Amino acid sequence: MPMGSRAEDGDCTERDGQWTRVGFALAGDDGCIARARRHAADFLARLRDEYGRDISSYTVGTIQLVVSELVTNALKYAPGPVVMELRSTGARVEVVVGDSNPALPSALPTDPDRVGRHGLEIVRAVTQGLDIQRLAVGKRITALIALTGTPGPAPLARPC
Repeated sequence: MPMGSRAEDGDCTERDGQWTRVGFALAGDDGCIARARRHAADFLARLRDEYGRDISSYTVGTIQLVVSELVTNALKYAPGPVVMELRSTGARVEVVVGDSNPALPSALPTDPDRVGRHGLEIVRAVTQGLDIQRLAVGKRITALIALTGTPGPAPLARPC
């Protein structure tokens, strides 16, 4: 499907100047997180195939990991649907996940003995930037991932 069209599963894709983006509403049903990862892989394949972007398999895996962690957390801690948007400029991809819970997440200190609750810690470790914003209804988390190069840890953005 070319960029700028609508798919039957409810996604919305557009090309706006330098930005290429696609958005999805995720209901939280069985398979929702796997579909979110597939949407991310499809978006990256379209960037590569239609726009000639150089995207490594490492970058695809990293973006799918970030999508999985952010969507999982949103579905676990917020009532109602989750919105995911993938945006790209020539140099990076932004994974944006919004939910209805206004509580801002915080990364716990590193603890190798802790079981679970490592999602934000993982996202911070593999992204170049992380922004968390409280909205009028809920919150939005934006993770920045470079399309080339290697990831580095990002400082946690101060909540607004």
